[in-house]
Amino acid sequence: MEQTPVIRVLPAGLKNQIAAGEVVERPSSVVKELVENALDAGATRVDVIVEQGGRSLIVVQDNGAGIGADQLNLAVTRHATSKIASFDDLSAIGSFGFRGEALPSIASVSRFTMTSKLRGADEAAFIAVRGGEVQEEGPAALASGTRVEVRDLFANTPARLKFLKTEATENKRCQDTLMRISLAHTETGFSLTVGGREAFRLPPGQALADRLATFWPPAVCEGLSPFDFEREGYRAHGVAGSPSTAQGRGDRILLYVNGRPVQDKMMLSAVRQAYRGMLLSREYPQLVLFLELPTREVDVNVHPAKLEVRFLEESRVFSSIRGGVLQALSGSSDDTSSFTATGSFAGTNEMTGEPAAPSFGGASAPASASTGSARRAHTPSGGGEAPKFASYREYRAGYNPPRDIPLPVPPPSVTGGEGLVEPPSGPAATSFPLAEAGRSAPLAGTDFTYLGQVADTYLVLKQGESLVLIDQHAAHERVLLAAMRQARTKGDSQPLALPVEISLHPSEAEVLQNLWEGLRSMGFLLEMDGPARVLMRGIPPTLDSGKAREYLADALAEKAGTLDDLWTMMACKTAIKAGQPLAADEALSLLETWLVTPEREFCPHGRPIVVTWCPADLEKLFKRK
Repeated sequence: MEQTPVIRVLPAGLKNQIAAGEVVERPSSVVKELVENALDAGATRVDVIVEQGGRSLIVVQDNGAGIGADQLNLAVTRHATSKIASFDDLSAIGSFGFRGEALPSIASVSRFTMTSKLRGADEAAFIAVRGGEVQEEGPAALASGTRVEVRDLFANTPARLKFLKTEATENKRCQDTLMRISLAHTETGFSLTVGGREAFRLPPGQALADRLATFWPPAVCEGLSPFDFEREGYRAHGVAGSPSTAQGRGDRILLYVNGRPVQDKMMLSAVRQAYRGMLLSREYPQLVLFLELPTREVDVNVHPAKLEVRFLEESRVFSSIRGGVLQALSGSSDDTSSFTATGSFAGTNEMTGEPAAPSFGGASAPASASTGSARRAHTPSGGGEAPKFASYREYRAGYNPPRDIPLPVPPPSVTGGEGLVEPPSGPAATSFPLAEAGRSAPLAGTDFTYLGQVADTYLVLKQGESLVLIDQHAAHERVLLAAMRQARTKGDSQPLALPVEISLHPSEAEVLQNLWEGLRSMGFLLEMDGPARVLMRGIPPTLDSGKAREYLADALAEKAGTLDDLWTMMACKTAIKAGQPLAADEALSLLETWLVTPEREFCPHGRPIVVTWCPADLEKLFKRK
């Protein structure tokens, strides 16, 4: 007969370790909990030290109100807190910590020492905890505030330790955590020392613009516009980035509720709604959003890590956030001009607020093709003539792109265009008929007929009874990206007579280190000249020095994260632009190559390349139906 399991009360140490599994996920969680405790204590100065990614040592010291000697033991006891006393307090939480779990949880998975001096007390006191058990306590020396030392994190729980990432990754997460907290508390000074080296030091009373400039590159900060929008007691304020500086990752969307960093899908949805029609499908803006609302209308007691919240009035939250971001993007308020690194405003917002493209009988050109960053990406730059699309002969001769990058072209018998082949040599490579003035040109081996170019941007074709428009820039982007992927870029470079000097922001230097090999494989010859400057000695043959510098600036602004992202950016920079006239043989060359390129319906950014109207669509357009 099987013995019935006995219900028992868990030992205190095991309880704390279970709680630690919810509260202390990794070293950055420890930094978050201890810094929030310091802020709750009214600290105006918080200094953080991290060693070996937080595994060996985390120190958080503040100049706050401190803890009395007779209270230190209670501070490391579960569910003991000074933040709340009744259910009414729980329903209107205004502090960051309130569960009374953080300190005992941290102490249960580390060698924990806390030293504190209560404001007005004669001397400080300390308490040492090992594996959740108090080992020692007594008087200590400390000028003011509280100092917490966490050593050998997870040493007594090796299963947790093995899930930590590399030292560099954990250091970065600790830095990101402190950065997010510091942006919501510009009245407080912060410093972070990693591995004995000071990562940053932020003075108290700093402007948000200056604080952001410590962490984000100048190219990003210069595109930020402030907003301050209030509706029915809900206030949304902060800064929003221009769509032209959007990037491929969402890690620069920072959301706060009553000063608390949060992750909330509904808030993010409101932000995306405000940017609707201005961003491509896989682009993310830069945004720092502070939402302030009555404490009784938000529940922060959803998760032990306090990263999730629930709102009583979600529709009001949504409309307040959307209204605030739209204010920044439209420049509707007197204060929403350009956000500078000195906390002042200069210039005007460049957002045009262009309407979405009209719908034609069920087929519509995408709104993103006529607004926001897509519009700017397709506009010829003021400096120099944009590169033209070359014929196959020019490609074979080494014109843009380099001769060692084969282009995808029609094989002898096209069945579906799934593969990429070396371009044929000889007359067959250019055996299509050319469109002359007033005459059309069929594309060999297809049912497409090229009719001409509209607005020096769109190629007009006839396919059977249907009318087809193709975005020349987007089609060329897709062709070039396919060629780069096939050739895997051999790193050919065009040397510069004089190296181009580029100053680096600390965040850009870190990004450059991660992208170094990818940039080298593309043809960039770079050389570090000190920690804050790089010399560009060679560039890809497809770019001139001005475009190469612009490309490198975009890469350092983290618009690319992988080698494929770098190729996508290169394809965009190299491709023909909207507003550029094409000769008939250039247009036909592009079209025949595009027709056998994989994924040809969409450009690398996700925008449609082709729009088609069948006879039924045209009849609806002309109201024949």
